[in-house]
Amino acid sequence: MLMQRLSGLALLAALWLTLPGLAAGSMVLHMVLHLGVTAVGPALLAPAMPVRVGPMGLALAAMAEMVVVWGWHLPSLHLWARMTSAGFLFEQASFLAVGLLLWAMVRGAGAFGGAVVLMGTVMHMTLLGALIGLAPRSLWGDICAGHLGLTALQEQQVAGVLMAGGGGALYLAAALARLGRAVRDGQEDWA
Repeated sequence: MLMQRLSGLALLAALWLTLPGLAAGSMVLHMVLHLGVTAVGPALLAPAMPVRVGPMGLALAAMAEMVVVWGWHLPSLHLWARMTSAGFLFEQASFLAVGLLLWAMVRGAGAFGGAVVLMGTVMHMTLLGALIGLAPRSLWGDICAGHLGLTALQEQQVAGVLMAGGGGALYLAAALARLGRAVRDGQEDWA
């Protein structure tokens, strides 16, 4: 457990020390940063909630995570985070906070309840990634173009694939692992 948490801290440090400057000109690298701070880092860091989590707590954690992730992809908020230090810090702090909350609630829930929350996260993450990747025009202008030799729309398309494929796959793998353990251990609780 200690090594897992140290890995989470090391990942966040590596992301925040290397990617912010690079991600300013690349939607692809920005998405890698988003996924690392929202999903991977918190999955390694979050402890289980110290008390049993009921369905309402799980639903609220899932909704908070969804609202924050979708909110930061609205053009005005996204550009504020890309163009200002205050916006970037607020974006990163909110991503980390809801990621930690989601994973802590999932770990504190029963196997099936946690898996249901993770499956909901798969769905909204995949939908948002598809909307970003399949949009017919650049959603954020040319601010995210050129760093990797791609146009703004191409960067956005690759970022959408990363979110839908990579982000969705991460949460799906975690949900399936929880369900597998539940079936193997004969657990029947949903919350």
